Amino acid sequence: MQLRNYINVVICAGVVLLAPLSQARNHNLPEFTDLIEKNSPAVVKINTVERSRSRNRIQVPPGQNIPDIFRYLFEPRNQPERNVHSMGSGFVISADGYVLTNNHVIDGADEIVVRLIDRREFTAEVVGRDERSDLALLKIEADDLPTLKFAEPDELRVGEWVLAIGSPFGLDYSASVGIVSAIGRSIPTDRQENYVPFIQTDVAINPGNSGGPLFNLDGEVVGINSQIYTRSGGSIGLSFAIPISVAKQVVSQLKDKGRVDRGWLGVVIQEVDRDLASSFGLKKPMGALIAELRPGGPADRAGLKVGDVIVKFDKTRIQASSELPHVVGASKPGEEVPVTVMREGKRRVIDVEVGTLGGDDEEPIAQAGVSGDRLGVVVNNVDERMKDSWQIAGGVLVEQVEPDSPASRAGLRPGDVIAQLAFKDIDDLATYNEVQAELPTNELLPIRFFRQGRPAFRTIMIKE
Repeated sequence: MQLRNYINVVICAGVVLLAPLSQARNHNLPEFTDLIEKNSPAVVKINTVERSRSRNRIQVPPGQNIPDIFRYLFEPRNQPERNVHSMGSGFVISADGYVLTNNHVIDGADEIVVRLIDRREFTAEVVGRDERSDLALLKIEADDLPTLKFAEPDELRVGEWVLAIGSPFGLDYSASVGIVSAIGRSIPTDRQENYVPFIQTDVAINPGNSGGPLFNLDGEVVGINSQIYTRSGGSIGLSFAIPISVAKQVVSQLKDKGRVDRGWLGVVIQEVDRDLASSFGLKKPMGALIAELRPGGPADRAGLKVGDVIVKFDKTRIQASSELPHVVGASKPGEEVPVTVMREGKRRVIDVEVGTLGGDDEEPIAQAGVSGDRLGVVVNNVDERMKDSWQIAGGVLVEQVEPDSPASRAGLRPGDVIAQLAFKDIDDLATYNEVQAELPTNELLPIRFFRQGRPAFRTIMIKE
């Protein structure tokens, strides 16, 4: 009896202890039911159809005698059209029928059908699309539609709860939740452009979710689900959304003119590593190093130079080179912006009028005149045809690189064209010989070169 009473006391005590813990959990976790019920009607499913074009079969080649038994194979015939179906998500942003989605959801589509939660379907017209941000604005003929509200830009914080609604794998109006894992992720496109500072989340996003909204706990749209990292085709907890700050700018311009104009500097940039930072007089790796200037571009006209490190654009500090396209693209074309650069170890501020960004490698050919030097390379003058092909003014062509030489440790290869050494332009072989002869020893120095027409910066050190 005493043992039984003891057990009862322990069990009761367990109930007493567990109840507050359960209540605490319920109190701390967000409640999503009202958010989903209120906002789901404005989320849409998008079905697209792309029709393949009919093609003629191969015809008998002129002058060829084909045996009769095989001639039918070469008779002109039309292959039947084959429709390619695809799907995605989107959401209504105005009661008169404007719908926002991803560009890749409707890219190449011949027919776009928007389906509402009440099962009504509308054929949509493309108002405009923007490949650089992967956004598209559609219009359907409907009135009094439920809409979603955009959140205020730049208020999202890492760790916030977020919720996605969409149609993964064709499943209508599925909801998934998670947190914001990071902000400002840079993911270059296939064209190596980078104008979107993506929101990274661990929300379960799968094929079909693309174009759907990402909500905060207030039911406001903070992003548009766009991409995932995956090895299997499904979610592994790495999803990316276009921030609402980008979407607002894109939607406004697509409504007004059907296209998106962005700020443009006219520079090719690269990351600054520890060695480059030391050679440029920076205390730590930061900024965007100008590896090339577009002739006549905004940066060129303002007086920026190759080798400048942009550390601040207007009021925004540039910690990594990937951040520069984000802030430049978001700037207004035509406005004058102060740009802070590090040039040969000194900080300078240069005013730049922002421009407008609208919507085969040749084998090196050398001339006579070989030279061996302290860098451990054999160089030559650059042929005029190569200059024209690569659009370079001068430099020297690297023909040989000695093993374990300063040039080898810097990563130079035969075929590279050295254009600058220690901030000094290399026009030809004579200039190069003068510059390399005066280079200091045991000091990291910047070297700029072209590889297959693309500029790059490295550091080089000549040891005693």
